[in-house]
Amino acid sequence: IFPPNLGNKEITWMMLEAGAETDVVNSVGRTAAQMAAFVGQHDCVTIINNFFPRERLDYYTKPQGLDKEPKLPVKLAGPLHKIITTTNMHPVKIVLLVKENPLLAEVEALQKCYRVLDLICEKCMKQKDMNEVLAMKMHYISCIFQKCITFLKEREDKLDGFIKSLLKGRDKDGFPVYQEKLIRESIRKFPYCEATLLQQLVRSIAPVEI
Repeated sequence: IFPPNLGNKEITWMMLEAGAETDVVNSVGRTAAQMAAFVGQHDCVTIINNFFPRERLDYYTKPQGLDKEPKLPVKLAGPLHKIITTTNMHPVKIVLLVKENPLLAEVEALQKCYRVLDLICEKCMKQKDMNEVLAMKMHYISCIFQKCITFLKEREDKLDGFIKSLLKGRDKDGFPVYQEKLIRESIRKFPYCEATLLQQLVRSIAPVEI
């Protein structure tokens, strides 16, 4: 564990990359993220909660068990890791990150990536120290990738069409209905119904009309 109370985002990131443990608790049973939240260092909390070591992703770039091929081609690991560790979860931002990388912006590449994200989501939920936040994040990005595939296959304007759909506001008030429906759909499809985070999200969102 490390003291995040200084609020230095760069040092927090460097320590995480150097292998600092985020699940270890201090003498009063608090993790680094909980201590950072307690002293109001919310940027550090965001960095800690969004951190995903590159080696955990690289695991999927090597054949496992009886597999002859890895689940994730090595060339996709870097671009995918960049998206996994982003702290800006706006769907347009994620689609733009896909669009800017020619290796990623292809149907086959996105299919491999979203399947790996689903495996990571499953591992987050089934490991001893369950990480519901990271599992939900992986699932959410997976859903956006799957929607990217739909637009790449079916629309002439491809990812530009997806971005336009996400940004288009309804006539009466400019509210982006498509974006809202996409986010709600991704929450509804989260496969672990028992997750506390899912239940909290459903309780807060269900009564709110689009």
